[in-house]
Amino acid sequence: MNRHIIDLFAGPGGWSEALRRLGHTDTGLELDPAACATRAAAGHCTVRADVAAFPTAQLRGKVSGLIGSPPCQTFSAAGLQAGADDIALCHQALDDLAAGHDTRTALRAACTDPRSLLVVEPLRFALDTRPDWIALEEVPAVEPLFAHTARILRTIGYSTWVGILNAADHGIPQTRRRTLLIASRTRQTAPPTPTHAKTPEPDTLFGPGRAPWVTMADALALPSGDIVTRGEHRTGGNRFTTTGPSWALTGRARSWTLRTGDLPGDRRELDIAEASVLQDFPAHYPWQGSRTKQFEQIGNAVPPGLAAAVLGSVLEPARMPRAVAA
Repeated sequence: MNRHIIDLFAGPGGWSEALRRLGHTDTGLELDPAACATRAAAGHCTVRADVAAFPTAQLRGKVSGLIGSPPCQTFSAAGLQAGADDIALCHQALDDLAAGHDTRTALRAACTDPRSLLVVEPLRFALDTRPDWIALEEVPAVEPLFAHTARILRTIGYSTWVGILNAADHGIPQTRRRTLLIASRTRQTAPPTPTHAKTPEPDTLFGPGRAPWVTMADALALPSGDIVTRGEHRTGGNRFTTTGPSWALTGRARSWTLRTGDLPGDRRELDIAEASVLQDFPAHYPWQGSRTKQFEQIGNAVPPGLAAAVLGSVLEPARMPRAVAA
């Protein structure tokens, strides 16, 4: 029987691109039409579906790996953080699912923002399909819910790790901090080893030291300059230099103004290709939809390099074709 890697809330393909780099493929479940169009243009298999309404029975015995990046808007510092009011309801939903009771409909109706409860969907899929491994990603505020999920997974035989990773520590030109949950039924789990550091480290007898963080200027092949996060607005906003990694991208990066050279220097908006590179996608990744939708997809995606580092700790090596003897 063929078994598949299922990617919940698959978005435009951050996890899928990571799997492609590692010699694997997935099937993504995604509802947003622009993200589905991007995935199709990039060659990633997708089922357009509402994850919360998707019946898991058809997947039993067919899932080798489960990936999930639930929508983060209700918990994100960049959003209204309505999820903070719904944390207790999310914890209750996790306990109820673990006890065999699906109370999602009633709890969703009680939430300040119904999207908050999407964070429990990976556990529903995990309990019903029992994949070999699981990898979940969300904003730092969700760490207590991922820790709760991990405790439940340990009761059914999974080794788990939960913690916060900085994408810059894994070679991404962006200081993006995300909570990760890694679980496996076949091996001990551990976080990926950082390859980069804010302060580089010298090589030792035991191996190479960590390289310096990749700067925004280096990633985009730009002269030094800065970013103004409020674009052409005269007041408010923030400023950061391109001589370090970018700040975390969100959909609002569409209003970032890039200035290079000396004051006043050249000023222009950050473009799609540059945002794509800062999120560790190819410059010409086939983002679909309006400019606003493209920036939204980029900001919501997991950087493929960070995802690949996480997946490397749970995936079996891809089977390569055997060489034919001459």
